Amino acid sequence: MNGKLYLKQYDLSGKTAVVTGGLGILGQHFCRGLAECGAHVVVVDLDQERSGAFAQELAKEYGIQTLGISCDITDPSSVQKMVDQVVKQFHEIHILLNNAAGKSNDLDAFFAPFEDYTLDQWKQIMSVNVDGMFLVAQAIGKQMVQQGKGGSIIQTSSIYGIMGPDQRIYEGSYYLEREINSPAVYSASKAAVVGLTNYLATYWAEQNIRVNTITPGGVESGQNEQFKKKYSARIPLGRMAQPDELVGAILFLASDASSYITGHNLIVDGGLHAW
Repeated sequence: MNGKLYLKQYDLSGKTAVVTGGLGILGQHFCRGLAECGAHVVVVDLDQERSGAFAQELAKEYGIQTLGISCDITDPSSVQKMVDQVVKQFHEIHILLNNAAGKSNDLDAFFAPFEDYTLDQWKQIMSVNVDGMFLVAQAIGKQMVQQGKGGSIIQTSSIYGIMGPDQRIYEGSYYLEREINSPAVYSASKAAVVGLTNYLATYWAEQNIRVNTITPGGVESGQNEQFKKKYSARIPLGRMAQPDELVGAILFLASDASSYITGHNLIVDGGLHAW
């Protein structure tokens, strides 16, 4: 027997992977991981210039084909245009990392207490975190069905989509010099991701399109020391995650190594959910 049979299951050579939110803290690491495993990577984000530049960087570093596309995932026509561009260049789509999440234009409104939260702010975040995820999954899933060769869809949730935040850790906690909390709209939208995944996993199972969720815990990315200390005290492994520690889970779910896994929520949180 070939001693590299199992390692080859992680080979993504010749496959096209679309990553929404590709310029984000996690998105860039996900793109690099997919590229390192041989996939052609499509970087999808709002900023065309930066998406294109990062795609070119990946192509040069990993020797794969890439494409950077600007897309407003809350706009059906923009999403379809994105899919058409990918298919025009690569002919098929094999992997979708449905990863984009909303960032508010008004941080005061985003971090407002639940009692004072406005419906406009709620809708703004939901439009990206839920509506956008629906539109991208719908358009690319339809393309995968038409191809008739199956595929892998991975949708990014959050630990606060499956459990409530410990409000105590936010006392005196700052992110990039701003006092923060975890608003209810974030939890509700990320919980919806898990529900959508479960639905699509059964809906597209006959087409061999696997749909799974990845649920990251807290990732170290600019929080102040007090937040990191309080958060880490809640984690069995005793620390926050580094961005590259999420990549292995993505590669597993994207590849044939997880060929019999669908409708699963892979939690990468240092053990937080076990407490």
